[in-house]
Amino acid sequence: MDLTLQLQFNGAFFKGPSCPSYWASSSSTSLSLPRDFISPRFLHRRRLNSFRRRSCPRSRGIRLRRSGFSAMPCSSSETLTASRVGCGGGGGGGRVVGIGADNASVANFKLNESTFLASLMPKKEICADRFLEAHPEYDGRGVVIAIFDSGFDPSAAGLHVTSDGKPKVLDVIDCTGSGDIDTSTVVKANEDGLIRGASGAPLVVNSSWKNPTGEWRVGCKLVYQLFTDDLTSRVKKERRKTWDEKNQEEIAKALKNLYDFDQKHSKVDDAKLKKTREDLQSRVDFLKKQADKYEDKGPVIDAVVWHDGEVWRVALDTQSLEEDPDCGKLADFSPLTNYRIERKCGVFSRLDACAFVANVYDEGKVLSIVTDSSPHGTHVAGIATAHHPEEHLLNGVAPGAQIISCKIGDSRLGSMETGTGLTRALIAALEHNCDLVNMSYGEPALLPDYGRFVDLVTEAVNKRRLIFVSSAGNSGPALTTVGAPGGTTSSIIGVGAYVSPAMAAGAHSVVEPPGEGLEYTWSSRGPTSDGDLGVCISAPGGAVAPVPTWTLQRRMLMNGTSMASPSACGAVALLLSAMKAEGIPVSPYSVRRALENTSIPVGDLPEDKLTTGQGLMQVDKAYEYLKQFKDCPCVFYQIKVNLSGKTTPTSRGIYLREATACRQSTEWTVQVDPKFHEGASNLKELVPFEECLELHSTDEGVVRVPDYLLLTHNGRSFNVVVDPTNLGDGVHYFEVYGIDCKAPQRGPLFRIPVTIIIPTTVANRPPVISFQQMSFISGHIERRYIEVPLGATWAEATIRTSGFDTTRRFYIDTLQLCPLRRPIKWENAATFASPSAKSFAFPVVSGQTMELALAQFWSSGLGSREPTIVDFEIAFHGIGVNKEELILDGSEAPIKVEAEALLASEKLVPIAVLNKIRVPYQPVDAQLKTLSTGRDTLLSGKQILALTLTWVMLLLSWCRCLPLFIKKFMRVHAMGDVYPASSKLPKGEYKLQLYLRHENVQLLEKLKQLIVFIERNMGEVRLNLHSEPDGPVTGNGAFKSSVLMPGVKEAFYLCPPTKDKIPKNTPQGSMMVGEISYGKLSFDDKEGKNPKDNPVSYPISYVVPPNKPEEDKKTVSAPNSSKSVSERLEQEVRDTKIKFLGNLKQETEEERSEWRKLCACLKSEYPNHTPLFAKILEGLLSGPEAGDKISYHKEIIDAANEVVCSVDVDELARFLLQKSEPEDEEAENLKKKMEMTRDQLAEALYQKGLAIARLEDLKVEKEEEREEESSQKDRFEENFKELTKWVDVKSSKFCTLTVLREKRLSRLGTALKVLDDMIQNENGSANKKLYEMKLGLLEELGWSHLVTYEKQWMQVRFPASLPLF
Repeated sequence: MDLTLQLQFNGAFFKGPSCPSYWASSSSTSLSLPRDFISPRFLHRRRLNSFRRRSCPRSRGIRLRRSGFSAMPCSSSETLTASRVGCGGGGGGGRVVGIGADNASVANFKLNESTFLASLMPKKEICADRFLEAHPEYDGRGVVIAIFDSGFDPSAAGLHVTSDGKPKVLDVIDCTGSGDIDTSTVVKANEDGLIRGASGAPLVVNSSWKNPTGEWRVGCKLVYQLFTDDLTSRVKKERRKTWDEKNQEEIAKALKNLYDFDQKHSKVDDAKLKKTREDLQSRVDFLKKQADKYEDKGPVIDAVVWHDGEVWRVALDTQSLEEDPDCGKLADFSPLTNYRIERKCGVFSRLDACAFVANVYDEGKVLSIVTDSSPHGTHVAGIATAHHPEEHLLNGVAPGAQIISCKIGDSRLGSMETGTGLTRALIAALEHNCDLVNMSYGEPALLPDYGRFVDLVTEAVNKRRLIFVSSAGNSGPALTTVGAPGGTTSSIIGVGAYVSPAMAAGAHSVVEPPGEGLEYTWSSRGPTSDGDLGVCISAPGGAVAPVPTWTLQRRMLMNGTSMASPSACGAVALLLSAMKAEGIPVSPYSVRRALENTSIPVGDLPEDKLTTGQGLMQVDKAYEYLKQFKDCPCVFYQIKVNLSGKTTPTSRGIYLREATACRQSTEWTVQVDPKFHEGASNLKELVPFEECLELHSTDEGVVRVPDYLLLTHNGRSFNVVVDPTNLGDGVHYFEVYGIDCKAPQRGPLFRIPVTIIIPTTVANRPPVISFQQMSFISGHIERRYIEVPLGATWAEATIRTSGFDTTRRFYIDTLQLCPLRRPIKWENAATFASPSAKSFAFPVVSGQTMELALAQFWSSGLGSREPTIVDFEIAFHGIGVNKEELILDGSEAPIKVEAEALLASEKLVPIAVLNKIRVPYQPVDAQLKTLSTGRDTLLSGKQILALTLTWVMLLLSWCRCLPLFIKKFMRVHAMGDVYPASSKLPKGEYKLQLYLRHENVQLLEKLKQLIVFIERNMGEVRLNLHSEPDGPVTGNGAFKSSVLMPGVKEAFYLCPPTKDKIPKNTPQGSMMVGEISYGKLSFDDKEGKNPKDNPVSYPISYVVPPNKPEEDKKTVSAPNSSKSVSERLEQEVRDTKIKFLGNLKQETEEERSEWRKLCACLKSEYPNHTPLFAKILEGLLSGPEAGDKISYHKEIIDAANEVVCSVDVDELARFLLQKSEPEDEEAENLKKKMEMTRDQLAEALYQKGLAIARLEDLKVEKEEEREEESSQKDRFEENFKELTKWVDVKSSKFCTLTVLREKRLSRLGTALKVLDDMIQNENGSANKKLYEMKLGLLEELGWSHLVTYEKQWMQVRFPASLPLF
């Protein structure tokens, strides 16, 4: 299911491809319903930041945040070398060995200009340079690579043509829809060639443009929605500078006017002069205020689409981006068409320097403006294929290859990928007959090798022979950290990140490079949770490559497995180029086997394969391998491993991690199934297939296998016996592999990884374990495995460093695996400027093996001869409770909680806090539609459908909510994914929408009634704790803290919140949620005030009960009515007639005529009844303007006068001054009646004033009407003064009239102040007319910079249409 947003079903998070569980979505339904419902506090928003440490939302990037699951481009910029960014260290403490004679000298190199340039785009490490020297025409020619990434700048350096002069870029596509513009609105040009743009701006079309139909399709978009955050920040800074200059100029003018006035009038005693000065001061104050609250939402660009008789054409009007009013006009734009047709791009303006591409879909109804969502995608494309004729050393690995760019990073979601983007990208890659795909995106997964996208990729690999290369992830150095899909999918080649001495010295500019190459510290490690190796091969993980022009530089250093993947992908392109040129057919299966069997091992320990895969790939050797074994069958050997006697679970390797699994021998059944590509001949390929395989184990003392296996097309199984009982503590890696007896030189045809971890048992009490005198140099990693004691819930660790001189940086990771849960990981980056100690605390799962990975960052300490000595101590703590999740059911009864210390004495300090409200909503609308053909048609030919669900949410006050797609007044307030950040929303009614895509209509039909839980923040409600069950009633026995002794339980009572703590207007059945913690850190003396201050907390919730029925009010027997039955009947009939009048429609002339007749009849029948005249006035205001405007406004004035005349104002005034007794029901009823009369009078005066003012605004040519206009000014003032007697004319209801009055008196500054205050008081709910009035005042004042500013905000507040999904 392509889910771009988040839902929660009855407490369970429902996630799609944009969340970690996407890779674990069901293959049959593609719905991801994780069986471990993750607490919201573990769901951190994933942001794309190519300049951060780890796999940022979907690329294997580096991110600084050391918690949560992230998924983004896997890369980092060198700008953060001092943090856990951009670099990495070795695996398993091993060093690079066996690089081969040709590469062995790299450790003793000395840089010169050429070797320095070569190190910026590393190719020597994988022998690509040597291969290209020997075969210059096998440089990727004839190969097409699809880049699944954050988008691409076609104007970037080195990405224009291939080495043989062909266009480098065949197509640029936004697969996410983030750049889509609705162009379904059709307009016609007038005789002057003028059309009205979607933004409302008048546009002049170029008369030379061919448009046989004369139909112009229009749309618009806020340009910042197309920019990256970095570009937006830069453009905002430049625009703010220009705006400030203009604003300061206007402030200077306003101050001068005020100064001149003060000089002219030394004493201001006259009321008019005072008002004039107030007006001048208001102008100054307003301008200063605008500078303080300035917020640039960006200009709007208008788009026009038309068909020129051959192709769809696109033109943009970008005047709003240009300072020069003659630049950016629509008529001056050079029309574009779909990029694949003419391969042309545009640039928005000189200010942003941002290139874009246009594509038109759905017969002109959708325009896609394609920009990149980060520099990441361009950088990746450059590593794989850049061609620099002026300096070949800066070329990418395969300069002759062509590419298509498939943007999967959604700009609306911080460059996080979505299921929509991934699916469309795969469709595009197959449509363009691509040979290769590079995807430098990924994230943790619940289940490996599982999910809808995995199924689609596997189908493409098997049916279309598409070779898929992806980054392994940047979540190292701990084991089992490979991300999905690159490190967890059998059909994808997962790549780890390697750094050579030359790269360290050249690209990273370190003072002294490491003596040997090694894996970056942060590169993710295997095995996968089901035992597969995870990392297939390694490649250089850093490069100085092209970046988009908007960055204002040509190239940039980034590092990450995001960079290793395109390096490997480019190398595969060289192989495919060679094979195509020589007429040798290849397949993904044979290419992968060639890469694995010819790679050079990195490190000398068997377990180093968990870090580097089969090693550093070697292009020249893989080329020779493919040539030598070109006639061998193209077969993928699918491995399924089960514990003997069990059919589930099925894995791809053997992974023994827990202590209980390592205390005895186990027998495993291995099923080997040869898989041929679809279309393989039964008689020519399947039937003849028969291989005699010799089975081997890398250590027969631990892993025993049969000697031989005869394998046929239908597959065979064999048994493996694993005996770990004699292994020492730590990690041990073995392999079972099969060799072709007839051609042993082919190397292993398949490998079955066997990973065994023997944990250390903590036997002493209290449970403390220490690791002393560990010695670290740059890139060194120490791993320790500990069986967490039963009963432990958190651990406290202390690291002490000594023996070093320069600053040292360490990665400290812990990781545990639990069934059907993502790896439970804690991570920290610690910097030591001098020998010192630091303490940490983190949660643990009792009884499960925990890996502790300590790594000195690969570049930390380089140039120093002093190793770092580290002592590390871990103390385990645990408090057990009888209920881990507490639910207060809405009653006033407390919950009894029993706690006990499970390991050693602990201080019990319970803290319980409720801080969110979770409210369920039913969908109010569900729309199911078939998407347009083309980009939404699967490989199988099935058409994707879309289901849009809508909920309505009413907020009665400002609040923060976790957003889906929230809109109000046709304005989108927030968008979110499975890792949302809360958004602050003003009170009002909102619509929330969720967009689901799938090709199975039956599945979508089942989802039409999904319940959504909206969670909003509230002030913290701290719950009371008592030591006695009657404590909540008596108020005695408050529980604060206690010391728990092992084996002794202690109880306390958790009380529900008092009714005054429940937020107002909280609907019954909703839940207040929060957390409770029990323990206290031993190294922290501060008293915690929030459960999050402690390493372990548990969910707590309170069900909001139904409201109590209101007590019956005391009734006072009313005196007998003085009116007779007939009088009361007549009154009821009159009121019914008036109500009937209010319900009549006035849509047609006939209906208006009938309405007027009834009005006349009722007025004659009830000549002095104020409610009747008020209802008539209301009808005139709500109905259409009949006849000319002057007559209409005069009719309003007459109707208002009738209301005024029907009121005895003297009697009304006298009554309102009187005080009535609340107990007197008759007096209270009379008071309500008189107050209603006052309101009707005020409304009539208000509407009369508006009508008089609007009459004045109408330009009348006749002299006598001008005289009438002069008299109307007096009438306006009289009316206004009368209104001031009854209401506060500066209140939000009547403020408009005050603004009009100040405007009539030429006090525009005062009018603007009053209007602005009213808008502010509306808290974001002000209607469009108020903003239009504000805009008019600014235009009259001549403040052009504020006029432009407000017009841009009008497009934000009141957009012409909602953006497309």
